[in-house]
Formats: sequence, C-alpha cells, structure tokens
Amino acid sequence: MSVIEIKNLTKKFEVEGNTVIALEDINLSIEKGDIYGIIGMSGAGKSTLVRSINYLEKPNEGSVLIDGINLSELKEKELRKMRAQIGMIFQGFNLLEQRNVIGNVCFPLELAGTPKNEARARARDLLKLVKLEDKERSFPSQLSGGQKQRVAIARALATNPRILLCDEATSALDPQTTTSILDLLKEINESIGITIVVITHQMSVVTEICDKVAIIDRGKMVESGSVEEIFTAPKSDAARELISGKDIRYTPVKQLNTQKTIRIVFKDNSAYEPVLANAVLKLGRPINILKADTQNIGGKAVGEMILGLPNDDDPADEIITYLKESGLSVTEVVNNE
Repeated sequence: MSVIEIKNLTKKFEVEGNTVIALEDINLSIEKGDIYGIIGMSGAGKSTLVRSINYLEKPNEGSVLIDGINLSELKEKELRKMRAQIGMIFQGFNLLEQRNVIGNVCFPLELAGTPKNEARARARDLLKLVKLEDKERSFPSQLSGGQKQRVAIARALATNPRILLCDEATSALDPQTTTSILDLLKEINESIGITIVVITHQMSVVTEICDKVAIIDRGKMVESGSVEEIFTAPKSDAARELISGKDIRYTPVKQLNTQKTIRIVFKDNSAYEPVLANAVLKLGRPINILKADTQNIGGKAVGEMILGLPNDDDPADEIITYLKESGLSVTEVVNNE
C-alpha cells in the first residue's frame, strides 16, 4: 500500500520576474515501511520535493496524497494535523539552543498539548531509543554533531509520525558519524515500521540504507527503481554520474588514450571468480582498470569497475561479450568530450 503518492507534481517559483520550474511532472509512489531515497546533485529540486510531501511547498500542478488523502483538499487545521504525522530532520539540526536535550524533544509534544509528565516520559523513551538517555540535561552547545542529529531524530519521532523525512540529514557529519546515524535510522525503521524518505546527493547514503531510489535531475525524475537495479544498470546520465562520478568520463580516459570505456558490476558468484584475469588470458587482449569500488547494497557486497578497452572495435566487443557471458552487468561509459 502506498503511504505517499505524488501525481504529476509541478512546482514553479517567480524570481525577479522570471518563472523558474523547480519540479516538473513528478510521479512517485512510496510504500509503507520503505526507506526511500531521493537523490540528485545540488539544485536538482530534491529539497523542494521533500517540502512538497508535507505541503510546506504547495505545488502549482498535481497532487500529493498521504494514505490516500489529497493534501490540497484539506483545510489549514486539517493540514496541520496531517503534518503532525510527518516528522522531519535537517542538515542543520535546528535545535533550540536555550533548551536542554529533553526540552527539545518535549517541544512538539508541548505544542500538541500533551501533559508535561506524559511528554517527559515519552521524551525519555525516545532518548533511550537514540542512545542519548545520559544527555537529557545537556544543552545543544555541549553536544557533538552526531549527538545533535540524534536529538533531532528523537524530536521528530515525538508525535508518533508515520513518515520521517530526512533532508540531507548526514551531509554535515563525518563519515563515521554518518554511518552511525544511518544505522540508527535503519534500526528505527525495523523496530517501529516508520516509512523513511531520505533526501541526499550522496550515492553512498542511498546504497547504505535505502530499499528504493528516485533520481532527480534539473527538476525532473529521470529514473526510479530498486537501489540494486539502478546501481547495477543505470539508464540515465544523472544516475551514472552519481554512481561513478563525472571525472571518470574524462581525465582517466584521456590520460590512458582509451577510446572505449565500460562499467562492469559484479555480485553473487561473479564476485568470487577471477573474470578479468580469465578474459585477459583467454582472449589475449589488454584491459585497463580505471576505477574499482565496492558498495554494501541491501547487506550484499556489490562491486563496480570502470575498464578501458582496446581502441579497435572487434577486440573491445569480444571482451564485452565475454564479460556478459560470465554473468556481469556491462554498460558503456560515454566520453562526451
């Protein structure tokens, strides 16, 4: 069942007399209990999209449905009540500096009119969930970035939302802290079944935590599907750039005088076979390894390599055919220079 359904959504802004289309004809369906990634480069429109989900940004066209309820049909009071079911965390934490940790977590409960004793009991349960029960009297200035984000997560969960929106929630954190926050979000998803939407520009975040992903590029959704599916065989230029990086299409190819460049993905049994070594030995053709990496996708190790092949078409095609017959996903990396 779809918890979030976005239909033909378009959002425009007027900037100095000009119309800027931030989002154009977005269609997206997110199922209950998903950890869904929305990824794109800076300026792609992903933050506008996440703010449209809770109607902080109202679309010019199209609709947003939460559990089948069209947000455009709600009165302001009904919309506020719906927003209470949608928690949100941000890159900048947005904690109240004059309140201690437990005061920050209690704040949305106070706004909802929850009795003080009940609110503090709920806040303590949440601080235990995010592993900060010993910090309830501390103030934000006394916390690390990771601890601040844990407080923000606890605060976002205070009203028992069905959906948690994470807008670049780990972008300000170091890699180790990022991993700990992503692990925490996975634990929360598994323990209480909350649907999580992750907005990010980092493919590593998506591969670490998400089940499904949508690629946003210049306000349009260019690709969507399972994380494994898109990582293995990206169809759009935006997805390929987010996965492998822009530079691989230019500098390494030029330096090695390689005209044909391919990306291979290996998993399952192919990860344990010396496929490249076998290809070189059997075919007698040179292969340059331009890049190699391994990602954790859904608890499985999935590797990728960017390879430079011989300049002549026949030897290159021979290698590609061999790699495909060996069970590898093979896509060509286009050099646009």
